[in-house]
Amino acid sequence: MSHKSKGINAERDLVHMFWKVGWGSCRIAGSGSMKYPSPDIIAAKKTRRLAIECKVTKDNYKHLEKKGIEELKGFARLFDAEPYIAVKFKGNEWFFIKTGDLKEKGGSFRVDLELANDKGIGFESLII
Repeated sequence: MSHKSKGINAERDLVHMFWKVGWGSCRIAGSGSMKYPSPDIIAAKKTRRLAIECKVTKDNYKHLEKKGIEELKGFARLFDAEPYIAVKFKGNEWFFIKTGDLKEKGGSFRVDLELANDKGIGFESLII
């Protein structure tokens, strides 16, 4: 399975997780490949909205482009949504990390397992 297919499947799994607990959600196909900023997933329930960028990695860390994070935050402002990075490290469940909690490293941001355990929350805590 290609790297891209793994990411798409992970995004779809998250969409299903939201629907199973009564949230509306959808995956935005082509996010990151058009001139307009858009997250991988949007999810909502009543008056709460989330804009989520998803990452899956076999490593214990993932680098994120600064431009992509700024675009996620800009999109979230337009939709009055909460911007989150959803990251799944191999052998772990999803972690949801607020963009303000990311570690800046040079011209990018880094999310690692230590940060995810310290600042991240699980799916059940996210949907409360």
